[in-house]
Amino acid sequence: MKKYYPAILMALLLCLNISAQKTNSKLSSLLISKELTENANAVIRQNIITIDILSSSKMSVKQKRVVTVLNKLGKDHVDAYKHYNNDTKIITLNATIYDALGNRVKKYSKKDFQDVSAIDGGTLYSDSRIKYLEYTPTSYPYTVVFESEYNNSSTGFIPKWFPIENYNLSVEESVYKLNNPQNISFRKREKNFEGFSVKNSSSDYSLNYSISNQKAIRYEKYSINFEDFLPNLSVSLDQFSLKGVNGTAKNWDEFGKWMYNNLIIGRNELPTSTTVKINDLVKNIDDPIEKAKIVYDFVQKKTRYISVQVDIGGWEPIAANKVDEVSYGDCKGLTNYTKALLDAVGVESHHAIVYAKKIKNIDSDFTSLQGNHMILNIPNNGKDVWLECTSQTMPFGFLGDFTDDRDVLVITPEGGVIKRTPAYINQNNLQSIKADITLLPNGYLLASLTRTSKGTQYDDKTTIESFTKKELDKYYKVNVWDYNNNLEIVNSKLRNNKEKIEFTERLDVNIESFAKVRDSSYLFKLNVFNRITGVPKRYRNRKRSLQIDRGFIDKDEFTFKIPNGYSIINLPQNKNIDNKFGTYKLSFEKIDDTTLKYERVFSLKKGTHPKEDYKAYRKFRKTVAKYDNLRTELIKD
Repeated sequence: MKKYYPAILMALLLCLNISAQKTNSKLSSLLISKELTENANAVIRQNIITIDILSSSKMSVKQKRVVTVLNKLGKDHVDAYKHYNNDTKIITLNATIYDALGNRVKKYSKKDFQDVSAIDGGTLYSDSRIKYLEYTPTSYPYTVVFESEYNNSSTGFIPKWFPIENYNLSVEESVYKLNNPQNISFRKREKNFEGFSVKNSSSDYSLNYSISNQKAIRYEKYSINFEDFLPNLSVSLDQFSLKGVNGTAKNWDEFGKWMYNNLIIGRNELPTSTTVKINDLVKNIDDPIEKAKIVYDFVQKKTRYISVQVDIGGWEPIAANKVDEVSYGDCKGLTNYTKALLDAVGVESHHAIVYAKKIKNIDSDFTSLQGNHMILNIPNNGKDVWLECTSQTMPFGFLGDFTDDRDVLVITPEGGVIKRTPAYINQNNLQSIKADITLLPNGYLLASLTRTSKGTQYDDKTTIESFTKKELDKYYKVNVWDYNNNLEIVNSKLRNNKEKIEFTERLDVNIESFAKVRDSSYLFKLNVFNRITGVPKRYRNRKRSLQIDRGFIDKDEFTFKIPNGYSIINLPQNKNIDNKFGTYKLSFEKIDDTTLKYERVFSLKKGTHPKEDYKAYRKFRKTVAKYDNLRTELIKD
């Protein structure tokens, strides 16, 4: 009989070799130190970004990213995707999935990635697309090894380095390399490196930074912005290219000149018919601000916002005559169109680049392509007027919390200038409620109330103006007075006064079973329409400063008519708190035998405080919640 042992042995060795190729023991989640899994949803095992600056108009970016996902919340940290467009070409894109022990589960090549348009519903057209990995895990933990490379003919946006990318994400190793063989001059900004183990082995014309064994950081509410306390690095070339347009900018003055001369000038031409029309609307008006109000109203009625980003569209405005023709545009196009109309009536104005939504400043000390939005600046003898040109409903000169209280870059023919938008803080953000309340013997409540809002509180309310009755009822029952069961909106009347920038709601409200009716007493809560029910989270060992972003003030006055057959015996004691965080004042007054008045003032003040103050702040808010839930009792005659 023939013996086949050698053949079997060879097959076995071959299988073991194949198995070894599919297993990477270094990727086993068991090797992650306990310190790095604490408070972490995912661990960056390795993230190496290598940038090669080949010329002022060409760069190559390579990345190897290895992430172990510990639970379902960690999936968002995989970041296995890449954007591309007409001047960004993806060369390499692949990913491999490994299980908890480092066994290979699945491998993806470039063709396996999902490929979709990287635009939202408000964008008409854009050449921006995204390739991303779609993977649904069957168990945790698992590891993703993601590798990519792309070439870009624009060097205006060099990738930044954020080694600690998010909360609840730890880092074994993050490396940032910038190779610059042509020795092109550049500037860099290191931010918040102190207190972190950042290693720097850079030279004059190349960069090499790394960080290792960084524990996960927990989120803390009422904290400063993420990038204001974590290490990050920005790089900008003195000579750069943006979609084929070459630029030179060592400071904001130079940058402003470059942008004006290359992206703005010559794009403000309007059809003669439109010029005649807008001048006819402002005839006999000399005040430039009054002219600007008419122009702004014209733009709001004629145009609508749709994002259009093709070629250099992310930065270059659509020509004014094109916006006039189609009656739509993105923030740059509509801002430019408004400016062109103002030019036509002799009112000076300038484009302004800003970071919208989250409060973030254009960095005045580091010149680079920054910002994500454009608004319009009208110089006005030291009291500049700012216009949000994408909104069809925003009052003239009002920015709301979308772009208020931050440094912006104003583009003028003479160069770029850093200015600050107006701030809506503290008493500017006023809400007042006046209510006449009738308490019925059966415990029901009838009320007529007026709620008036200004500042950012105005901004928060104006969206409800377009609500249907069903949507409005849900808004009040779920978003505003969810603590009042059996609430019914009987009548509602809304008024948006854009001249005063004031939003008024007049409501008739019924609440069934509002009070607890007993044999000899009638028990109810006094704060019917502006009750604080929550308390800020407790942190036993707070790490970061306390920040109150804007501040506000609420003023409430409720007049109660008590039911027949009951008497007011005792009212709660007045309460008065005034500290560095804000104020809280309660007062109670017996008007007559059938009427009592409840007055409340609650304010928070904008400010940043040491982390040690958080405990006192929480105590203040806890006291507010306690007194907002005060009950009083009527006694049956």
